[in-house]
Amino acid sequence: MEAKIKRLIAHAIQDIDADALLDIQLTIPQLQFGDFSTNIALILAKKQKKNPMGLAEKIKQNMKVDEDIESVQVLKPGFINIWLSKKTLLQKFITIAINDEQWGKSTILKDKKIMVEYTDPNFFKEFHVGHLYSNIVGESIARLFEVSGAIVKRANYQGDVGMHVAKYIWGMIQKMKDESLTLEKINHFKLADKAKFMGQAYTLGTQAFEKSEELKKEIGEINKKIYTLDPEILKFYDTSRKWTLAYYETVYERLGTKFDYYYFEREAGKIGLELVKKYLKGGIFETSDGATIFHGENYGLHTRVFINSAGFPTYEAKDLGLALTKYEDFPYDSSLIVVGSEVKEYFTVVLKALEKINPELRKKTSHIFHGMVRLPEGKMSSRLGNIVTGTWLLDESAKKAKEKIQEVKKVGNNEEGSKVVLDKQDETAEIVGLAAIKYALLKNNVGGNIKFDFDESVSFEGNSGPYLQYTYVRCQSVLEKTDMLDFASLTRTISSLNEDESSLLRLCYQFPEIVSKSAVSKCPNYVATYLFDLAQTFNFFYQKNPILKAEEDKKKLRLLLTKITSQIIKEGLYLLGIQTVQKM
Repeated sequence: MEAKIKRLIAHAIQDIDADALLDIQLTIPQLQFGDFSTNIALILAKKQKKNPMGLAEKIKQNMKVDEDIESVQVLKPGFINIWLSKKTLLQKFITIAINDEQWGKSTILKDKKIMVEYTDPNFFKEFHVGHLYSNIVGESIARLFEVSGAIVKRANYQGDVGMHVAKYIWGMIQKMKDESLTLEKINHFKLADKAKFMGQAYTLGTQAFEKSEELKKEIGEINKKIYTLDPEILKFYDTSRKWTLAYYETVYERLGTKFDYYYFEREAGKIGLELVKKYLKGGIFETSDGATIFHGENYGLHTRVFINSAGFPTYEAKDLGLALTKYEDFPYDSSLIVVGSEVKEYFTVVLKALEKINPELRKKTSHIFHGMVRLPEGKMSSRLGNIVTGTWLLDESAKKAKEKIQEVKKVGNNEEGSKVVLDKQDETAEIVGLAAIKYALLKNNVGGNIKFDFDESVSFEGNSGPYLQYTYVRCQSVLEKTDMLDFASLTRTISSLNEDESSLLRLCYQFPEIVSKSAVSKCPNYVATYLFDLAQTFNFFYQKNPILKAEEDKKKLRLLLTKITSQIIKEGLYLLGIQTVQKM
């Protein structure tokens, strides 16, 4: 329909400016201003130095509309707003309901090969809230790309070498001595306890590294042994590596993420090291005090070390090696990396170095920088030992969701009132708790910091994931009470729609455009905001308009609206990585 409206406008413009080659853009206005809006008259008026209102009226008169369009109106200062006919809208949704079609699907990214890298935790540390945020954002964007026709591969780059590993190994050895532990004893720990042990060992090593120059030197020697695979250290390293991988997989499974590629710093570092050495001779890098650097000041940036004085690759060199490795595995059209905003300047330098080495690969690479997640207690730090782990947040959210579910005995006071069923309580609480976290993190713009609030996020009212899940349950409760889901004759029997019905119908129609906008802009918050508006609109409609007790034709119409609403909520929540439940 959008393409059709653009053609109508383009044809209408030809009588005004036959040479006009204008990019006609349609936007989705607020419901009271139509289904589509264009500012093409404003653009044309600026070009011709004419009155935009007059041009808008002329375009309106020239548009050869048919039965698909109910109305075209001009609003100051020159916007052209278009309303689709209710019959056209109904027919579209009847087809979707009968065929159970996926309404939000599109081809705007058809066959485009995209690799999305996200989560990227460092080994031997507990999975913290920052990794959780990256995972939630990355998974949602990957799903938005897929529903828009792209071929998507998910990648996870994990830090299995580096000074953080040396700090952990030092802390591990010290902790084992202090607590009379052996590898065999720790192997019998539950996986969660192994993760806790690793987190504590890392904190211990980090504190030691900052305590004295002597301990810093000692940890530095361990770092060298890790890179050279010294047998003395290897047994601790290999065993802990297995623990970490197993622990992280439980988190990914819980979050509903499956990665296509796992990359590790050790392998990327080898490739990056040789790459930097190769282009050292080519003049892209230079030596300084025994290290190899990229002189960022030459490009208005800052200088960074790519090979340290000990001859080991730094994070920068590893990221160069990673870029080449990913492209060899999956020759993508685009590579998107989801990381925290604190490394924005770092990546600016790395990408400039990549541009000098491989300009085409640089053009294909982009980042999404997310902010920090803060709980009411303030910023947490693994260095200080008071880290808020991702699993703690997941557990706590599920716990609070279960409490909320138990509080509610019955919701609704009319004939379609939804009952809260407490069977499969723990399973439902887990799904609702996940929804609370994911929606709370995705409803905001990805770039800003977020203060997570349990009371707000785990509420069944207001702008929350559980509220959307509850609205879906309400829809299902209505649909389960009737067999009247034959909508084929609906457009012939419905003569008019009231304001509530019309608003809900038009809002449902916007969903594909919202999904496309979210995919192109890489902003899941557009979907989240839309779903909240839809849920509010449906619940307002639901409270004012009887469904099952309405006259037959109205009943069928309202059941159609209920079915389409539930379908869109389910599709939209999936794009945010959120499951629906049938009962709550």
